[in-house]
Amino acid sequence: MQLTLRDIHKSFGEKQVLKGLSFTAEGGKAFGLLGRNGAGKTTTIRILMQVFPADKGEVLIDGKPMASCKVGTGYLPEERGLYPKKKIIDQLVYLAALKGMSYRAATKAVDWWLERLGMSETRNKRLDTLSKGNQQKIQLITALAHDPDIVVLDEPFSGLDPVNAMLLKDVVKEQIEKGKIVLFSSHQMNYIEEFCDHIAILHRGEAVLQGDLREIKRKYPRDRLVVRSPQQEQILRDWREKAPLGVTVTQGEDGALLLKLAHPEEKQAVMQQLSARYELDEVKVFEPSLNDIFVEYAGQE
Repeated sequence: MQLTLRDIHKSFGEKQVLKGLSFTAEGGKAFGLLGRNGAGKTTTIRILMQVFPADKGEVLIDGKPMASCKVGTGYLPEERGLYPKKKIIDQLVYLAALKGMSYRAATKAVDWWLERLGMSETRNKRLDTLSKGNQQKIQLITALAHDPDIVVLDEPFSGLDPVNAMLLKDVVKEQIEKGKIVLFSSHQMNYIEEFCDHIAILHRGEAVLQGDLREIKRKYPRDRLVVRSPQQEQILRDWREKAPLGVTVTQGEDGALLLKLAHPEEKQAVMQQLSARYELDEVKVFEPSLNDIFVEYAGQE
């Protein structure tokens, strides 16, 4: 299965929120939808969920309009929306039934998921008696109980302790292995890197970068060197005063030195200069994290 958003535009009054957004997500893979607050992620998700229509553009499933396809969608919103004073089983079965399941099938599916997430003992409790992390697991069941084809997860790991985060990771992997389309929206880049094959970074309603994450990293400019040395303070002083032309030196958060080269083709020459003058533990070409890439493309207001 393939989900395609093509040339999506959306405005609210005078504010243009999406400006020709296009991307494609495939079954059996996770797609990361990234952007700062206000970039258009939530609006994109709501159009996909058919909460409201786009002003222009198409949402397609295997090339056909999504509205004409029998495709189930499951949504874990960032802002959780269950009733705190109601019994958990009643809410979950009711919401599964709204997705077209019979009462019997909904009850069976909900009980299966409660057991899968270690929450069976909460079946007849009120939601407000649970911790925030356990409430989130209950909310997750509303997204998955009806066995949707497309799973949209908005900040799914927010508020989870390490044990529950690991449990959710396993669930996400299971959904991907079943061939579902899993769409992630998150500010936690480590999870995006772990799960997502493809990403789109939104900025002011447009996709400023998208594609295969490994290919994006491979094409990232190789214009920086990471240096670790017992003489780092000496290197920092020396090279700030008399660095080769076009080389700037800074110290990263992890303590390593970061040398930015105006002329990347001179990497080997710079590395030779360093090794000839100083004792080095490590010199390597800087490999960007997704967080580095995100800040570069979406960091400016």
